[in-house]
Amino acid sequence: MSPVEFKENTIITVFGASGDLAKKKTFPALFGLFREGHLSSNIKIYGYARSHLSIEDLRTRIKSYLKTPTEESKAKVEPFLQLIEYISGPYDTAEGFVKLNQSILEYESTNNVQQPHRLFYLALPPSVFVDVAKQIKEQVYATNGITRVIVEKPFGHDLDSSRQLQEQLSPLFKEEELFRIDHYLGKEMVKTLLVLRFGNPFLNASWNKEHIQSVQVSFKEPFGTEGRGGYFDNIGIIRDVIQNHLLQVLTLLTLDKPKSYNAEAVRDEKVKLLKSIKPFKFDDILIGQYGKSEDGSKPSYLDDETVNPNSKAITYAAIPLEIDNDTWRGVPIIMRAGKALNDGKVEVRIQYKPVDQNDIFADIPSNELVIRIQPKEAVYIKLNSKQPGLSNSTSLIDLDLTYNSRFGDFWIPEAYESLIRDALKGDHSNFVRDDELDESWKLFTPLLNYLESEEGPAPVVYPYGSRGPEQLPQFLKDHSYVVNKEHIYQWPVTKPQL
Repeated sequence: MSPVEFKENTIITVFGASGDLAKKKTFPALFGLFREGHLSSNIKIYGYARSHLSIEDLRTRIKSYLKTPTEESKAKVEPFLQLIEYISGPYDTAEGFVKLNQSILEYESTNNVQQPHRLFYLALPPSVFVDVAKQIKEQVYATNGITRVIVEKPFGHDLDSSRQLQEQLSPLFKEEELFRIDHYLGKEMVKTLLVLRFGNPFLNASWNKEHIQSVQVSFKEPFGTEGRGGYFDNIGIIRDVIQNHLLQVLTLLTLDKPKSYNAEAVRDEKVKLLKSIKPFKFDDILIGQYGKSEDGSKPSYLDDETVNPNSKAITYAAIPLEIDNDTWRGVPIIMRAGKALNDGKVEVRIQYKPVDQNDIFADIPSNELVIRIQPKEAVYIKLNSKQPGLSNSTSLIDLDLTYNSRFGDFWIPEAYESLIRDALKGDHSNFVRDDELDESWKLFTPLLNYLESEEGPAPVVYPYGSRGPEQLPQFLKDHSYVVNKEHIYQWPVTKPQL
């Protein structure tokens, strides 16, 4: 059992405790940490929401989402649930927060806590962030201890709203007290990127414009909005996935080597990288909206009754970009994401330049490094090799690190487990800094304004369950990605899917 890595008698408060995010992600993540020995039995967890629930109601809601892979872990469910209390109250007035503070002070007095350590998790919509933050600061802030606040995305809708949110939060909490959570930064393969790049000289030496032909960061979901179109209609795939999740992956893929592994050194390089990305070319993007499946069994986006029947909401986008620095200048990079596609996965594809045409092996395929972020985390490199036996023909093979088979005995924390642990320790490495957020919105806001204007193009329709818009293969080809379909691949490598 791993030792607890931060002070005991910690108070964790989950705002929005009755909502889906809390019951499906936040509380299960806290249980995962408790199950694995990273949360002490001396902590206290409060759920806070407007809903009038009993503590038994809340515990029952949570219980079915707690993962218990072993008999030993099942025995830890009830002890964990007993750590949880519930307080009902409004978000914009003091009464519930006063009650919360009284309960916290009683707990800390009973346990002789000399330096309070309080973590507040806002599993809430952005519309109430500031109201709750003000009440935390006025009523339950640990003036003689440590206060940390986790804020969920979205961090604004565009540059102006993001800055407004920042201006409202910054007088209340110091930057080191705020943890803006993007759960992709807690995924195992995303956290592996810096080690993969800078811990392996043979990879790092080729990680530049001299050797790399193209880079793709892609996200595919096999389902549509499924009745949530009313929410998605005002967000779209670019805000939902690309501006935050995929951009975070891209910065870690392409930043210059930090001076240290320190959180601020890493985030300094991320900001520097974001500043070097050229403005998007509005005439060089591919956007789509899913229609009915080809067999008619799956509905179109516009069939969702919660959606505006004339909606131009984007459910698929492929956005090329260019990084204007000495490492990446001229390398085509594409971030692409879509809903209602033929598969569900998130991956990075780095395709290397082909062998020189004057070389004896001029006709063999390009090497490719693939990083599968989810599902079934893996890293594999596609290499050329001579076919076994008497033949002199070559074939494409793979060097494969599939995490399930290689690290089957390890506990690999889920994203929220990892990030909550980091916040409890005060480690900002995998959270979004204020200037980083500002630079990302500077980059995307002009594009979003264009797409959502009257002059903006209509998205092309693609069938539910397809690989995306029919223009995609040519689009990728135009941006230097070459699909090789002539070779046999081993698991986890399959023939490339667009």
